Amino acid sequence: MATDAGNPIPRFPAGFLWGVSTSAHQIEGGADEREPSVWDAFTAEPGRVKDGSTAAVACDHVHRHREDVALLAGLGVNAYRFSVSWPRVRSGKGLDFYDRLVDDLCAAGVRPVPTLFHWDLPADLDWLERDTAERFAEYVSQVAGRLGDRVTKWITLNEPAEHTLLGHALGVHAPGKKLLFDALPVAHHQLLAHGLAVRALRAAGAADIGVANSHGPTWAASAEAADVEAADFYDLLLNRLFADPLLLGRYPDGIGELMPGDVEADLKVIAEPLDWYGINYYAPTRVGAPQGAEIEFGGVTMPAELPFSIREIEDRPVTDFGWPVVPEGLTELLTAFRDRYGDRLPPVVITENGCSYPGVDDQDRIAYLDGHVRALHRAVAAGVDVRGYFVWSLLDNFEWAEGYARRFGLVHVDFGTLERTPKASYHWYRELLRAQGPTT
Repeated sequence: MATDAGNPIPRFPAGFLWGVSTSAHQIEGGADEREPSVWDAFTAEPGRVKDGSTAAVACDHVHRHREDVALLAGLGVNAYRFSVSWPRVRSGKGLDFYDRLVDDLCAAGVRPVPTLFHWDLPADLDWLERDTAERFAEYVSQVAGRLGDRVTKWITLNEPAEHTLLGHALGVHAPGKKLLFDALPVAHHQLLAHGLAVRALRAAGAADIGVANSHGPTWAASAEAADVEAADFYDLLLNRLFADPLLLGRYPDGIGELMPGDVEADLKVIAEPLDWYGINYYAPTRVGAPQGAEIEFGGVTMPAELPFSIREIEDRPVTDFGWPVVPEGLTELLTAFRDRYGDRLPPVVITENGCSYPGVDDQDRIAYLDGHVRALHRAVAAGVDVRGYFVWSLLDNFEWAEGYARRFGLVHVDFGTLERTPKASYHWYRELLRAQGPTT
């Protein structure tokens, strides 16, 4: 097992959840066995995906899930975060697949932790419409009614911030809309859908419900007033816009009046109490004043009219995706959340953390994960109530607009043969879990 200055990674509290995460559209395949999603329409348009690929087959998990459950069992995780495909459920037979998957996970001693929406919206729905939130709650009730006798831990939404920004404001993800700030209703309707889903899950008897929001520290490019103001605004959009309504029952100042409908009434639904709060962490963001020109950052073109600009974080190693490797940012983020939200912050679970690197002997991934697990333990030692950690991802998969060029998996997938090969990082994580000892 990788160590830091000869020291093993410290022990985490008893009962800590150690897992891996995936999402339906990125691994399942079997596209002809479900209804289409917005991602099917998006990837069918030339130029939308960098390598021209689609997720029609992906890892073919829908037909090879038993092989993947065996990989989970061999890894030694005690939890598996996957997502349920709303379009697959609507096909009529989709719940049969998830029924089998949950049964096999339980038989392997791996706790199923389903996410109910991970960006693959049915193609005939639109988050700009309030009714989509109601339809989501109906679907959640259907899934809970089928799986709730074995599933006890639930996640409503994954990363509504990215789905709003990349899919509806900038148009680089499905459904490909470029609405800029006119995309704000998408954020509100997803948050409303979350609250309605919590109510639906409670009605079905669920008692362990969370959400998976992406967060990261925002660093001002300088101490100049213009840079600090721009960084504060970016932090509001990517962090507080989605955390404040859930945890405090209110939008940041000046945002609520921009949202549609009876916002005060909706906030009472959005702020339904959570049992835990999921955070996806990858890196901080360095932000400065607008520079009057388009900027290419992380594969995304940031329009000149935005009131901020993304800057490089210098003197840091970067992943294959070009993202800076800043483990201490995780400690900073978690302690900042504790200080900002106090007793309104429920226990935290890191629902995603990972990196893209090529190869099977992926020593860079091992170094990344080692550093972030240590940073997470420092947050625990500082008094943050953290209950779990999920690596993104179990398998190399369809990485959205990047296609198959980016590999986040602990397991290598040959997309020609679909053969799975555990990487060095898989074995490292297995040894880490063994060293942590019993998790119950």
